[in-house]
Amino acid sequence: MRMKISDAARVSGCHLETVRYYERIGLLPPPARTESGYRDYAEADVERIRFITRSRDLGFSLDEIRSLLQLDQDPSLTCEQVTALAQTHLAAVYARMEDLKRVAQELERAISGCRGGDRAHCTVLSALKDAAPRRALAKAR
Repeated sequence: MRMKISDAARVSGCHLETVRYYERIGLLPPPARTESGYRDYAEADVERIRFITRSRDLGFSLDEIRSLLQLDQDPSLTCEQVTALAQTHLAAVYARMEDLKRVAQELERAISGCRGGDRAHCTVLSALKDAAPRRALAKAR
């Protein structure tokens, strides 16, 4: 079954401009064209768009997705190579989760310290002003 880009985008659950973007950056091969010049997507193209979209939903970067697509298309590669990439990504997800927990705790402290009143004594604004030196210190470690 062949379809135009708008149909491929709708069926895959991906925005039309995003499909064009994936084509521009090489995640999608250039599709066939109709005689009138319209993009003409096959079911395999739609499956690839779904693969990319699902990978993005799971937080994989475009470079990681590029690697996953290469792994998916090379029959000589093993599942262990895919698993290794997924494990590396999972470790990064857990690290981001820890960072987000620290962010949430800092925001909770700043908000709970708010007593209202004068803006000059606002704990939220103070926390934001003090955040840059802490981040610089954390990076220096």
